[in-house]
Amino acid sequence: MKVVTEFAELMSRLEECRRKVDEALDKWMPREDEIPSVLHKAMRYSVFAGGKRLRPFLVLESCKVVGGDEEKALPAACAVEVLHTYTLVHDDLPSMDNDDFRRGKPTCHKVFGEGMAILCGDALQNLAFELLATKLPEQGVSAEVALKCIAALAQATGSRWLIGGQALDITEQAKGYSDRSPEKVSLIHERKTAALMQACCVIGGLIGDANEEQLNALKNFGYWLGLAFQITDDILDEIGDPEKLGKSVGKDKQQKKLTYTMVFGLEKSRQMADEAVKKAVEALSIFGNEAKMLRILAQFILERQS
Repeated sequence: MKVVTEFAELMSRLEECRRKVDEALDKWMPREDEIPSVLHKAMRYSVFAGGKRLRPFLVLESCKVVGGDEEKALPAACAVEVLHTYTLVHDDLPSMDNDDFRRGKPTCHKVFGEGMAILCGDALQNLAFELLATKLPEQGVSAEVALKCIAALAQATGSRWLIGGQALDITEQAKGYSDRSPEKVSLIHERKTAALMQACCVIGGLIGDANEEQLNALKNFGYWLGLAFQITDDILDEIGDPEKLGKSVGKDKQQKKLTYTMVFGLEKSRQMADEAVKKAVEALSIFGNEAKMLRILAQFILERQS
């Protein structure tokens, strides 16, 4: 009963976060009737296609955990969401994963065409950094902290991490995933997934004026949470419900992609996800009850169906 109550509390908090972020994004994103309207329609279509707003939640909660004002962190929460959306738009392209559905809706390139989807992703990536550079100072965040946030997001999503992970995935796909070692799958997915979640926690901590110990704790939490999320995602792609996921399942297996379930099998992958969640929770040991929502979120990752 306690777990059910805690998950209900988490869902309420996630919904509150989603509402705040969506209201701010609606205000700060270009309107559909602004030239070039088709590009702005594609951007808004992709951003408002649904989703839990998990990454913005990490920004806001990490800020709160260290005693910061989450309102100051709202632009950063919006920034990580539009950047995450850009990665999804590009990931769905025919030249990448070639997916027709995302969150239960046709993907951007299916609605607006491949060329416009590429531009949509490019524009969303730029918008993320514009929000950090302009809206954070408007919310009372110092220029120094705003610059640190820009650097953290740029580094986490650049060639060494997120984009680098996608490049490694493409390279391995071209080689028929001949290297199916545990080291290779970890190398790819700590970049493709964990790096951005880690950055979300660090950015929230920076805005909340976290000290070095607190930042390191949030950084470690984000890393292990990201790995747990990716392992669970791989499991759901194999045994999940397409209706709940909002996308097709089994595609990774059909394409023989390098996933945790391919390398380790379902049972071992479940054990690894559980271990990653334990390490994520352990990383929060320096915090008290103020980290309650982050701890519940870590446990929720194991139970999620979408």
